[in-house]
Amino acid sequence: MSGFGGVEIAYQEIGVGRPLVLMHGMTVSAAMWRRRKQAETIAASGYRVILPDFRGHGRSAKPRDPAVYRPDVLAYDSLALIEQLGLADYDLGGYSLGARVAVRMMVHGATPRRAVLAGHGMRGITGDGGSTTALLRRIFAAAGTFEPDSAEERMERWLRSTGVDLVALENVLDSIVATTRDEVAGIDVPALVLVGAEDERAATAGELATALPHGTLSMVPGNHVTAPMAPELVAAIIEFLGRA
Repeated sequence: MSGFGGVEIAYQEIGVGRPLVLMHGMTVSAAMWRRRKQAETIAASGYRVILPDFRGHGRSAKPRDPAVYRPDVLAYDSLALIEQLGLADYDLGGYSLGARVAVRMMVHGATPRRAVLAGHGMRGITGDGGSTTALLRRIFAAAGTFEPDSAEERMERWLRSTGVDLVALENVLDSIVATTRDEVAGIDVPALVLVGAEDERAATAGELATALPHGTLSMVPGNHVTAPMAPELVAAIIEFLGRA
């Protein structure tokens, strides 16, 4: 499909039934939802699971020109996906960066029936995204100069092994827009805040759930990396989406 500015955005679909647009985190792709067959499990409960790759990620285009990364571009790409697929009644979800994008979509007028905001608390939604964002910034600023086996060197090595374009990824990071508390309070959609109990973002997850007019908090086992693969996370999503 064609995103903002004509940039090619890849997506895949699994299952039939009620549409669920499910978005991935920073530096990965839609494949994160298939690593432990999470998307397949959700689809088996009666959902058409739609899995986009953000620009700069996965099979989507990775342009290096900063001009095609306007503020909130990931949200505009995702709104274009919903429009081009003709989705009028759907659910929306995302993990980490995907949760931030889901919030920005709703700020810009998206009206899903329900929303799953996983892997973030209030600080990540209204602020800078936490320690992962800070680590990426350090890598972008000084790639190739880190001490062997430092956190920065290990992350840089892993990113390069996955084929990520660091220039495109930095452009993505620069395009992300923080959401104000007033904007959070204006999201009039039943929303599940879902976070790993060992994730640093869990510290402000309750605050986010309380700030949302129809927010619910659920904790699952794991940290920021392992929680998406926990069976409890998928079960919580299915249970929440299945509520009348």
